[in-house]
Amino acid sequence: MQYETIKIDFGSDEAIYIQLRNQIVFGIATARIQEGESLPSVRQLADTIGINMHTVNKAYSLLREEGLVTLDRRHGAIVRVDVDKLFAMEEMKAELRVILAEAVCKNISKQEICELVEEIYQEYE
Repeated sequence: MQYETIKIDFGSDEAIYIQLRNQIVFGIATARIQEGESLPSVRQLADTIGINMHTVNKAYSLLREEGLVTLDRRHGAIVRVDVDKLFAMEEMKAELRVILAEAVCKNISKQEICELVEEIYQEYE
């Protein structure tokens, strides 16, 4: 993945560290970032995309908590996608409950949700 292509929307209501985390997750899901690959150092990535080092550190820490990277003083952040599947599914289930509740409140049908999931999932195949 070309880390220079990470774009932060400073006008977004979404926190910058969340935007960064999400773009790294998309990179992993689309194989632009590979298992075992080292992410840039906190300082390097902060300089490249023009954000505070603490913001990058927060994104990396979140990815570590989610089991997507390991942090090592000598090697930095290393992509690790062999997370425990059952744990990941439970976390996803909790997040999906909220998303689906919002969809129901907005009168989005089950069929429309399934079509949307299929459309998005195809991006990762």
